[in-house]
Parts: sequence; C-alpha cells; structure tokens
Amino acid sequence: MGAVVAVIVVVGILLLIGVAMSLRIVQQYEEGVLFRLGRVRGVKTPGLVRIIPFIDVLRRVSLRIVTMPIQSQGIITRDNVSVDVSAVAYYKIVDATKSVIAIESVVAAIDQIAQTTLRKVVGQHTLDETLSETDRINVNIREILDVQTEDWGVVVTLVELKDIQLPDSMKRAMARQAEAEREKRAKIIAAEGESLAAAALGEASDTMMAHPLALQLRNLQTLVEIGVDKNTTVVFPAPLMSTIQELGSFLTRESTAVTKITAPPPVTVSDGSSRAPRSDLPAS
Repeated sequence: MGAVVAVIVVVGILLLIGVAMSLRIVQQYEEGVLFRLGRVRGVKTPGLVRIIPFIDVLRRVSLRIVTMPIQSQGIITRDNVSVDVSAVAYYKIVDATKSVIAIESVVAAIDQIAQTTLRKVVGQHTLDETLSETDRINVNIREILDVQTEDWGVVVTLVELKDIQLPDSMKRAMARQAEAEREKRAKIIAAEGESLAAAALGEASDTMMAHPLALQLRNLQTLVEIGVDKNTTVVFPAPLMSTIQELGSFLTRESTAVTKITAPPPVTVSDGSSRAPRSDLPAS
C-alpha cells in the first residue's frame, strides 16, 4: 500500500513538473516565436502559451522602443577638422520572426552599424554644417539605418546627435571669430548712431539759423543744467560774433526808430511843393 502511494506521489510530482515546463507567459509588450524541432511554428501573442517540453522552444521578443547610446566617435570632417561626436538612437522590433532568424544579435548589430553610419555621414559635412545642420544629419543617419535594418525586422524611429567635442584650438578660433563678429556689429551700430545724430544736429542748426534766439535759450538751458552741480566757476563759450551782430542790428533799429520820431514834418510852400524846414531858423 505504501508503495502505491509513493508511486502516485511521484507521478503527481512529475505531472506538476511537466505542466510547469509546458506553460509559458508572454508579456503584453512581447511576442513569442515558437520553434518545434528547430522549425518556426508561428508567433505567439501575449498571454499564457502551452508548449511541448523538450520539443518546443519559445523565444520571447520585446516590441518596446529601445534607447541605444552611440558612443563617441573620432571623426574628421570634410574640411579636415577632428571632432568627437556621440549620438543616441531609438529603435523597435516590428517583426519578431525576422529579428530572431535573420540576425544573431539585433542589439550588437544595430550598435555597430550606427557607429559606422555616424562616422560616414558626419565625415561628409564641414564643421559649420555639422554644428548648424544637425537636424538634416539626424535624418540622413536614420534613413541609412532604416535601409540597413529593414531585413532584420527593425525600424529606427529617431537618431539625435548628443554631443560634439571640438579641439581646444578650434574653440579658441571660434571664440575669436565670434568676438570679431560682435565688434563688427558694434561698429556698424555706432556708425549708424553717429549718422542719425549728425542728421539731427543738422536739422537743429537749420532751426537755430532761422531763429537766432533759440541758440541763446539753449545756452541758458545749458547754464541751468551746469548750475545744478553748484560749481563756483563756469567757463562757457558764448557765440560772440553772433551776439555782436545781433546787438548792432538792435542799435540800428533803435536809431532808425528815434530818427523817425524826432524828424519835423515837411513845410508846404505857396507853389504847392513841400520842403523840409530850415534848421537855422529859431523855433516859433
């Protein structure tokens, strides 16, 4: 009786082990490629999958997007500048069967092809193009990788240049170039300001020529501004010649007005003509 119980227990344990070995779980983000005696029998969807122990082999393949850093590559650009460029690539498997059958290791293959493609594409551009046209370079690398990995059941979704290391001498040269560019722009802006200031001063001088007293008012305003600092001595250049000219004009106008007021009216004689009165006759 005891031997029968022992046999039953052993058989039960073997059945449990067989059931455990025949069941596999495929995650939601995976697909399972089923091999039976070395031949592909199909792709298993997520869930509980039953296989035949020791006959079937289930290879689970992840369909999630994989982030793969591309290590820094020493590259010589088209204009013979040595740079170190690193990037990052994103890819995903869209055909689980091809990714298992067509290539031994998808990750290692994409890593190597991405490094060689990065060197090839960046080497076809100059340094300025590499720094300013990174979007176009990223698209070129991704298109080349897509063509290479299509037979592997892999799609490269994105490639981005992550870091570009320049030699120290090139950094100093670029810094000097940027400084010279800034100085050029500063000089151009200063010249434009001088031109505008000269035009404004020309208009102001025309206005002062038409209105001479405006210059005197401006001088007085300047004196007021200087007086704010409470200086004891102020040396102020005055427009001497224009002041003398204006003073002479004023005296001439005043003497003319006085002459018109003090001159006697003309005397009318019997023949109808008029003449000025004689100054030697006594006044009546």
